[in-house]
Amino acid sequence: MANLKEVRIRLASVNTTQQITKAMKLVAASKLKRAQDRILQMRPYSEKLNEILSNIMSNLEGGSSLSFNKVREPKKVLLVLITSDKGLCGGFNSNLIKTTRRLLTETYASQRKSGGISLLCVGKKGYDFFKKEKDIQFLTDHLTLFSDLTFENSQKVSEGLMSSFIAEEYDVIELIYAKFVNAATQRFMVERFLPVASGKTSGEKTIKADYIFEPEKERLLEELVPKILNTQFFKALLDSNASENGARMVAMDSATNNAQDLMRQLRILYNRERQAAITKEILEIVGGAAALEDQG
Repeated sequence: MANLKEVRIRLASVNTTQQITKAMKLVAASKLKRAQDRILQMRPYSEKLNEILSNIMSNLEGGSSLSFNKVREPKKVLLVLITSDKGLCGGFNSNLIKTTRRLLTETYASQRKSGGISLLCVGKKGYDFFKKEKDIQFLTDHLTLFSDLTFENSQKVSEGLMSSFIAEEYDVIELIYAKFVNAATQRFMVERFLPVASGKTSGEKTIKADYIFEPEKERLLEELVPKILNTQFFKALLDSNASENGARMVAMDSATNNAQDLMRQLRILYNRERQAAITKEILEIVGGAAALEDQG
């Protein structure tokens, strides 16, 4: 049975923890508001660019080929894993890591076996988990990209990815990130970054857009596609940033509520132990008084 001193120490400890989690929740909520505004402003622009690109690519003549839509046998694969730099955000990082592990063990198992898998980690948590894997090549130049998340810094990374693809260093580049839905919900995505799809997927209606190109179509696309890919990569980063702060806010809110429940239980325990101690003292006093009367 716990003594009163132990219960008081635990109460003070839980109360301190609750104050910390409440403060972290408020900080995450403040960051979430800014991150949410950024992604909600970016998303319509990004989706419209994607629609335009899809329409144009689906109308390319059979012989047309661009640097960014060349489909090669996927011998060398680059996975871009976008996680957070810090923890305490619920299952955010663990779900992204599970998604990546599924790609490594199922989709690209043969490439991993032949040493054809590379992993570019944005955010420290993904690298910390996978860094002990000996059969994966790691690119760690952009681990701290979230410390200064701007379009200019994002563009440097995405342009590097495009250059690597054109130079045939990689045959496929996949993005693994969390798409922001709301503060409590994220969708964990695997999105093909390169090569660019040459049209709509099977089952979807192909839209024949009557575009007039000036200059010629291929030359225009060579300029347009990199701009769209830069935007898509930045959108993935903004999605993950908003998702991380939403997940952290929900996790800290849950932790604060759990601390409140634990404090309630500890107060009940404290009062019970205190009442038991008082009752014991009263019984000892009454017993001692009765013994004195018997002696008298």
